[in-house]
Amino acid sequence: MDEYLVWLLIALVIGVIVSNLMVLKYSAKFKWPGTKSSEKKDDSETDHKDKQD
Repeated sequence: MDEYLVWLLIALVIGVIVSNLMVLKYSAKFKWPGTKSSEKKDDSETDHKDKQD
């Protein structure tokens, strides 16, 4: 394989890895509906209401 093709493949792989990391960092800011943490909050709220009655 030619040397420039090897460097091109290495550059493409590094570019894909860096872009995936950037997307993960960007999407970590969003709150997705249906997460387990929100369900736990709902369950804890109903538990407190039951204890007050």
